[in-house]
Formats: sequence, C-alpha cells, structure tokens
Amino acid sequence: MRFELVQSLSIPGDPEKANDDAFAVEPMAATVFDGATGLGGNLMPGPSDAAWIAQFGARRLLAHLRESDEPVEALRRALADTKTSFEGLRRRAPKERYEIPYASMILAVAREDSVEALWFGDCAMLVERLDGEVEMVGEAFDKRAAEANRARMLSDAKGLPPVGALSRAEFTPHIRSARNHVNTDRGGWLFSPEPRAADHVASRRVSAAPGTHLLLASDGFLALACDYGAYDAAGLLRAARDNGLAALAQEVRAIENEDFDGRRFPRFKKSDDCTAVLLKVI
Repeated sequence: MRFELVQSLSIPGDPEKANDDAFAVEPMAATVFDGATGLGGNLMPGPSDAAWIAQFGARRLLAHLRESDEPVEALRRALADTKTSFEGLRRRAPKERYEIPYASMILAVAREDSVEALWFGDCAMLVERLDGEVEMVGEAFDKRAAEANRARMLSDAKGLPPVGALSRAEFTPHIRSARNHVNTDRGGWLFSPEPRAADHVASRRVSAAPGTHLLLASDGFLALACDYGAYDAAGLLRAARDNGLAALAQEVRAIENEDFDGRRFPRFKKSDDCTAVLLKVI
C-alpha cells in the first residue's frame, strides 16, 4: 500500500512574513509540520526559527523513514538531527525554554492494510473511508478550543482585542510563561531539539483500504472546522476532495478578514499559516 498525492497547499498567514509551516510527501509517508511562532529574537539563520524547525524536521523525518520501517525510531533520529543542528548553528544558547524552536506535527505512514499516524500538538489527519465515514486522528479540536479560550481570557483581562497579542508587551509575560512549560508534563510535548520527545509522541493506527482519502493539515487550515465552524470534520475533507484546497484556503482568509481583530473568533493572529496535503491510498 502507498500514497498518491492528490493536492497540496501551503501559504503564509502574512505574505510579508515567513511561512512557518512545512510538508513533505513520499509514496510511503507524508507529514505536515507547524512551527510555533517565535516569542523572541531568532537564534537560527533564516527567516524564522519556526520555519527552520518545520522545514528541517519534515525533511529529516522522511529521510529517516526511507531507511527505517519503525516510525518512532525514525522520529527519534530526526529529533537527534534537530538537536545537533540547533546546537551547532544557533547564535547562542537559549536563556529560557520559550526561545527553543518547537513544532506541531502529523505523520502518516503507509502499512499493508492501515495507516500509522504519529503526532504532536494541533496538526491532525482526517480519514475518509470507502463507505463515506470520516475519522479524525489528532487533538486539533480540543487544543484549538483551549487556545481560543486562552485568547478570550487574555483579551478580557487586558481590554484589548486578542489578534496581535503575540507582539504586544501586555501579553508577552503570560505567553512566554506558557511556552516555558512545553516538553514538560505540565505543558505537553512538541517536535523540538530534544530526542526524548519521541517517548511522548501520540500514535494511532487506522484501517485504510485502497481508495481511502487522507487529509493532513496544520491548525491554520483546520480552523475552518475547529475554530470557525464552517464545516465539521467530515464536511471539510469532502470539500477538500470535491472543491480543492485553494478554494478552502480562500474561505479561511475571507472569514479572518471579516473578523480582523478576533472579536468573534478569539485567536492570537489574524491569519495563521495554512497547510494541507490531500492523499489517496492506492
């Protein structure tokens, strides 16, 4: 069993800034990464540390999967590569954990009669089987609801709209404090320059006969369902298959442009990077 790429899309939330998402596709595996927005100055070369870890992680993960049949072992090696590169290229050591680059991730690996998925954070995969049933793999809906609630609470406390909070001094201490708990039992684990993260990756195996469609996406694309309520999970996958990813990306931006300050849909950025990969099992 292998994957056929149907469509892919990856666009930045702000055309003037780096796209902190990345994806990679091979016949035996596919992945989407979403780098966490930096909360300080860049430590790595390039447009952003978030873009660096997303691009580097996606490349190295699939490179190791070409050499190993064990996804967790391939992940561990990719994390070790990330640690080596981060320590070798960074301008200085991070002073606090919030300065470390992190990324959410969804990985799908083709098996004989199933798909094995690994994930960190709020990237996710939708699976449409031949009978039309759609299953969600990942925690995007719960995690996005928690972030929307956090944005709403901060906005109410400060009397400011939530959009733009990541760059506002009034919000910075709280957001940095939350990021300092990443890769701990309190804050959850993400893809990072830390090989131990492989011991904490979430995993699931789902049945997938030939003809099954898979949609791997970052939260910026999944927002149509988990943030804005324009679709449920099943409707989003079917719209991707029937109407195309570009049309859905336009819908995302139209909703965000109408709610530019995040009053209706609380969020920290007006528009997030938006990445999706539509696959067919063959």
